[in-house]
Amino acid sequence: MANSSQGTPPLNVILHQPEIAENTGNVGRTCVALGAKLWLVRPLGFRMDERRLRRAGLDYWQHLDWEAVDDWAALLARLPEERLWFFTKRAERPYTEAAFAPGDGLVFGSESQGLPPSFLEAHPDRCLRIPMRSEARSLNLAVSAAVAAYEAARQCGVPQ
Repeated sequence: MANSSQGTPPLNVILHQPEIAENTGNVGRTCVALGAKLWLVRPLGFRMDERRLRRAGLDYWQHLDWEAVDDWAALLARLPEERLWFFTKRAERPYTEAAFAPGDGLVFGSESQGLPPSFLEAHPDRCLRIPMRSEARSLNLAVSAAVAAYEAARQCGVPQ
């Protein structure tokens, strides 16, 4: 199940095993606003026809360029691994120090687990964090994706 537009998107936003429908719907809205493609890597913690997903995405879902893939290997068959940026609170490098380019992929992990350690260990130079005070354990997935996607879009000159 997917809705794919013509052409190459300026950015790819990848949610690895997202668990909460509302977060995914909100990330979808951000992708529509930027013209980014949303990739969902299974398993998902919800069904794609779930009302909560559609409600969070409002009437934007029909305009969303998105695709769900069965696993990480299926995603890597479609997107170049060297163009992926991995967002994690464990990274040392702030996202504002990355040099994003058109077509890059911004990878976010599940709400409860984050990204698998193997992803981070395989790409330490491509791991980024969103700085925050120590009192905050983490940001909401949809907020994190929006912060990162808008910075990447700004750097890439995506029309707004």
